[in-house]
Amino acid sequence: MKGFVWDIDPVALVLGPLQIHYYGLLIACVLVIGYYLWNWQMRKAGYDQDLVITFPFYIGILGVIGARLGHCFLYEPAYFLSNPISIMKIWRGGLSSHGAVIGGLTAIFLYSHIKKISWHVVLDSNAFVAALIATLVRIGNFMNSEIVGRITDLPWCVHFMRFHDRGMYCRHPSQLYEVSFGLAILVGLILLERKLGKKRPPALVSGVFMVTYFFCRFLVEFVKQHQALPPTSSLSMGQYLSIPFFLIGMYLLVYAWKHRHEGLPLPSEQKAPVQKISSQRERRKKKRRKR
Repeated sequence: MKGFVWDIDPVALVLGPLQIHYYGLLIACVLVIGYYLWNWQMRKAGYDQDLVITFPFYIGILGVIGARLGHCFLYEPAYFLSNPISIMKIWRGGLSSHGAVIGGLTAIFLYSHIKKISWHVVLDSNAFVAALIATLVRIGNFMNSEIVGRITDLPWCVHFMRFHDRGMYCRHPSQLYEVSFGLAILVGLILLERKLGKKRPPALVSGVFMVTYFFCRFLVEFVKQHQALPPTSSLSMGQYLSIPFFLIGMYLLVYAWKHRHEGLPLPSEQKAPVQKISSQRERRKKKRRKR
């Protein structure tokens, strides 16, 4: 048999009636490591811990909701409309990166507006988290034998024994292609951060992420099994959805170029500095003590 055989049970652990999937473990890793990446960026920029710690609730809730709804209604609308309870079964896999970006952008701009922080500071800090998510979620897809590639005879093709064709055909391991470029983008962003530091132009990091990720995603879609749209379609759903995000990334790079001499704004330069927020909190505490 040409290629490799992949027949891994997606359930990592069974604890009585509880089944813990690899996908769920990877999502947990995303939450933990993603928080530390976010915290690293915002603390490095000089933001107060009390302000930093609130954002993960925004991005965690809206990002996951966007990712799940994006998959359900962009890729498998007929199934989920007839089985709406399955929308809640997120541990079985099925997250859309495009939906996650929409949910994430909503969280970023909502948080920036409420906390009076420059949007590009929050956006850039989340680019590292987005690259991490792009990597780990695709590993989860590989463990679930889902979002597989098209049939091929290349030497590294994979027989996915738990896919619906029971491994009859050898396919592109498209999930691993996305893992590779997701990891490369994450490393590239970290190197860019180390080189430029606080001198980096606003929106540069997020622009680089969106352009490189969605360009690579567009290319990988050529070897992925068609989803949502018929095989006769000139482009896949993922490719159509990647185009607007690529263009947003280009806009961010142009924005970064126009503001290339500004560097990373400090908290004291924001509309509502962290020190002011902290002082307001202290005044409220003093009033309570007097009472």
